[in-house]
Amino acid sequence: MTHDGSDSDTLPLNDWLRGRHALTGTAPQWDPDAMPDDPTVLFGEWLRAADAAGVPEPHTATLATVDAAGVPDARTLILKRVDERGWAIASTRSSRKGAQLSAAPAAALNFWWQPQVRAVRVRGRVEEASAEESAADLAARSPAARAGVADGDWVLWRIVPERIEFWQGSRDRRHTRVVYVPDGAGWSRSVTVD
Repeated sequence: MTHDGSDSDTLPLNDWLRGRHALTGTAPQWDPDAMPDDPTVLFGEWLRAADAAGVPEPHTATLATVDAAGVPDARTLILKRVDERGWAIASTRSSRKGAQLSAAPAAALNFWWQPQVRAVRVRGRVEEASAEESAADLAARSPAARAGVADGDWVLWRIVPERIEFWQGSRDRRHTRVVYVPDGAGWSRSVTVD
């Protein structure tokens, strides 16, 4: 790709980008100082609130991984489950994400619910579920979704969180963040408005 140093090709796009408003949703009322001790409880509350408010497919997230050279990669997928063992996702071992998770078993998830000006970010190490759990997850998919998946290629992975952030935006740019980190016996949390 060559570039002659002129930005004339991108000026209309950049002008358009500068003219877009952000954070146009309506943030629900909440008290960040009255959060549950377990972040999965809060995630469930936020997820159900997003669904009740009509957010399309609130269980989808962007999964970020890195390749063998350390270059980031991202794609959208469906969250399979959340429990004390982690945040589960699934795909084929032979996929690009499967290769990346095998080579560098750490990842991040990002949920963005624009109508509510809310995001949830999760990051941590990745652990592969047992073969039985992966097989059960595959069996629960529709026949069309199972078609073409080679025997033993379907994997359920869990992101074991090292940090979970709940973010609620504000038009005045004083965004609220509630961050949970494991502290050995459970979770500690901090609240910032910035």
